[in-house]
Amino acid sequence: MAETGISQSRLFEKLTGDEDSRLCQDISDDACREQPGNFVRQLLASLGNKLADELSSARLILPWLLGAIGAPVWMVGLLVPIREAGSLLPQIFVAGVIRGMPQRKWLWVAGGVVQAVCAALLALTALFVGGAWGGTLVLGLLILLSLSRGLSSVATKDVMGKTIAKGRRGTLQGWSGSVAGAVTLSAGAVLILLEDHASTRALAVLLTVAALGWIACALCVALIREERGATQGGENAWQSIKRGIALLHEDRAFLQFNVARTLLLSSALALPYIALLGQQHSGEDLGGLGILIVISGLASMLASPLWGKRADASSRQVMRDAGAIAAVCCLAAATIAWAPGNWTASIWPFAFVYGLLVIAHAGVRLGRKTYVVDLASSNNRALYVALSNTLTGALLLVAGVIIGLLAQWLGSDILLLALALLALAASITAHRLPEVE
Repeated sequence: MAETGISQSRLFEKLTGDEDSRLCQDISDDACREQPGNFVRQLLASLGNKLADELSSARLILPWLLGAIGAPVWMVGLLVPIREAGSLLPQIFVAGVIRGMPQRKWLWVAGGVVQAVCAALLALTALFVGGAWGGTLVLGLLILLSLSRGLSSVATKDVMGKTIAKGRRGTLQGWSGSVAGAVTLSAGAVLILLEDHASTRALAVLLTVAALGWIACALCVALIREERGATQGGENAWQSIKRGIALLHEDRAFLQFNVARTLLLSSALALPYIALLGQQHSGEDLGGLGILIVISGLASMLASPLWGKRADASSRQVMRDAGAIAAVCCLAAATIAWAPGNWTASIWPFAFVYGLLVIAHAGVRLGRKTYVVDLASSNNRALYVALSNTLTGALLLVAGVIIGLLAQWLGSDILLLALALLALAASITAHRLPEVE
């Protein structure tokens, strides 16, 4: 047992670059002693979660599933909004509940178990149900899966704030992102091997592996050694909403952060349109998609640890720089689409810009996650995270509709110019945020 503790400490020190794992701030002495083991457990939990996320992707796997079972085409357009907004919108309602729980990891465990059950039921749907009924089941299960993802998200930030010291949280998320990049590489390789013959049986296998990934995540989380925290201040959903709105008035930094985060949605919204431009110009189908997925994985592996270290020094600067890079990527993609000659009749120019935008988006995600955790205190961290995520979820639904209409009327290239302006505004807003590290 002692040897295991020593090996965990060594691994922790190697991953964080710290020579002494016992130096902590913002967490208790007992939590500090358990930090190396908890760091490793949360990293392993992230591996299971990211693997499951990739193999049940609403941008790749589930659209294929709807097509394979013969579901109506209009259902495909609902997948991404349900997946993203469904996991963000309910979080303000969870914040008050989680405050009354002495150990918040069990909410994280519950979210993982429910997601595993949903993935298993999706696999069964792929095998046994088709047509409109099958599509309806897929959408219903995706709603439940997304809500469970929201539960886990709130608990994840709160548990991390209690078990990982300030100055190391960005590093943990950075290595988690690197693991996610490796998983993305694997998912891309699988999709390339499937070629144009992705049967419902193959999709069922991928979804079954996703279910096992969430089970593994839940098991690792259950082993986290979390201190029992204060339970005072538990409140119902409407009290949480009122207190959250009051926070936006009282905490100017929190309000400015949410403005910056909203503008930074441009990096996420631009990714599928760059991929779409690449497909339109290259004429490639699954092969080009596989290239984009592999490049996305490589970019995440390279970018996340670097952004994580920088986020521990200044998450404000990470958001600022990532927003600026995103603006350049959007402008570059539109310029490539307008360039004369045959060199754009290939996926590679768009894939290069896509990879750079993935790097920028990794910085956006790491920067905002680290900033909100460090901005909040242990007493209101869950509420800060939940309120910010709920606001983002609502705005994502609205922005998705508007962006879709603009793309339909103006085309993807003009839309990318508009997103470049939003990303530039996000960079300027983030630059004006106060430091919290």
